[in-house]
Amino acid sequence: MKGFYNRILTINASDHTFQVEATDDEVLRKYLGGKGLSTYLLVKRNPPGVDPLSPENHLIFSIGPVSGTSIWGSCRHGIYTKSPQTGFYSESYSGGTVGDQMAKSGYDAVVIRGASKEPVWIEISEQGAAFHSAKGLWGLDTYETEDRVRQRLSEEHPEQRKSGVMVIGPAGENRVTYAVVENDYWRSAGRTGAGAVMGSKGIKAIAFWGARKKEVADEAALKEFSRRLAVIGKENAGVKAYKTMGTPMLVKIVNTAGAFPTRYWHKGYYEKWEKIDADALHAQCDVTPHACLKCFMACGRLSTVKQGRHAGLKIEGPEYETIYALGGLCEIDRIEEIMYLNDLCDRLGLDTISAGNLLAFAIEASKQGRISTKIDYGDVDAMEELLKDIAFRRGVGELLGKGIKVVAKKWHMEDQAIHVKGLEPAGYDPRVLKGMGLAYGSSDRGACHLRATFYKPELSGLIDPDTIKGKAAMFTEWEDRLTIFDTLILCRFYRDLYQWDELSTIIQGATGLSLDQEGMRAVAANIMDATRHFNLREGLRPEDDCLPPRFHHEALESGKVITEADMRTLLDEYYQNRGWNKQGVPLAMT
Repeated sequence: MKGFYNRILTINASDHTFQVEATDDEVLRKYLGGKGLSTYLLVKRNPPGVDPLSPENHLIFSIGPVSGTSIWGSCRHGIYTKSPQTGFYSESYSGGTVGDQMAKSGYDAVVIRGASKEPVWIEISEQGAAFHSAKGLWGLDTYETEDRVRQRLSEEHPEQRKSGVMVIGPAGENRVTYAVVENDYWRSAGRTGAGAVMGSKGIKAIAFWGARKKEVADEAALKEFSRRLAVIGKENAGVKAYKTMGTPMLVKIVNTAGAFPTRYWHKGYYEKWEKIDADALHAQCDVTPHACLKCFMACGRLSTVKQGRHAGLKIEGPEYETIYALGGLCEIDRIEEIMYLNDLCDRLGLDTISAGNLLAFAIEASKQGRISTKIDYGDVDAMEELLKDIAFRRGVGELLGKGIKVVAKKWHMEDQAIHVKGLEPAGYDPRVLKGMGLAYGSSDRGACHLRATFYKPELSGLIDPDTIKGKAAMFTEWEDRLTIFDTLILCRFYRDLYQWDELSTIIQGATGLSLDQEGMRAVAANIMDATRHFNLREGLRPEDDCLPPRFHHEALESGKVITEADMRTLLDEYYQNRGWNKQGVPLAMT
């Protein structure tokens, strides 16, 4: 099919072999690429009930049919597996430059099974996979690992000026269940622990390069679409906001709404938010807008601290979610200290959302006398040491590295732990933003804000946050549209620019398929049913879609809660809209 190479590279890490397999056009028509193709492969190839950190768990890297084209927001890649953090479906995405190099290597997906006896890094090109010893890289942080792999590639392939490199840090090596896969220094496939799966396979890095170019159905149409969008984007208010302030602008917006998670989810407003918002970042740092390849939004903040103990520290960020997790949950009131811990998490290869949640959970445990470790809100130095202990699995970090479900059970704090399916929520309190309660509960990977980004319509006034009845219909449409984003692998921040008609144009230009809104939603439904099937096969129960008790029984300062009846209504309507029965089982499976 046009828009695809119709090639899957399957790698056996155990014996360092590979084979190239053809993809079936019927599968691509039903699921498209990216999340769709990868979910199909995961369901088909993963043994039911497999241990996520065993050699039999598959790790899948994929691109979409617009990867390597002129489409704005298309330089992204996805990683899919069974999560060691949740035990369920795992997907994570990252931007930067790697997606384009993956496309040039000539495969729609790379599937890795098995585990290497000795540490390796893998070079992937049009010729297949080449294995290199990573003994000299094991134990290094992500930045140095990326530098060394790039240096090795430039020495061995001087004719190849560009490559895409993804790496893990010590957290992935030590199988911390929320370890990330990092690329371009600061870009992360950040949630659900793909880095731990990569580490369990003895793989320190994967590098992509090549010169392949896929054939699309109508390249001229795609280029014209991109040209027109660039003109529209220049005057778009959302684009201007992202380019000017980046995601830290949400700190003010979400605090104003009373939905900014603070003091481990006890509060929805942080009194010191003005010290950690976008204005504070721009005041304390030299900031330059920074874009992924093929993006005109430049939402990234390339930030350098101007003074103080971290003067000279340079990172891309911090993003809103990191500011909420470390600044709100842990009550750190200095943006440069948040940047410091952000940089540490990046080097170690830790998901900042889960890390911030677990730091705050450890603070609660310490204050309640459940652990001997002394740590308190705002104590940056203690948090720094605890993050290192987590990554290297030392002391209390050994337990914290196993994730919130294991920790909460060990400390007898299961009633206080904030998570869904083992994944901690993002920075939007569902007691205020009720649709985010449905987002957290229904998401295939756990408490996720990105499957539908439903904070956007609730915060912007497209729908009243307190609305319950009927909300699931709007939510399902947003989720379906963004599922199509994940089959193409497009950046979420183009969601206002790429409505159904634009997505139809993109798909037709890339693949030749003529899909209207109904047709695209049918593809999305196929994928949602498949991910649900995967999770049910792995032991998902109806109660796993429920929210933590605190959201029902502990009101915020505003008096707001989301009741169990509210959540039941949202889920019942969601299941109905999905064509699932009242237990959340797709009717095709009953």
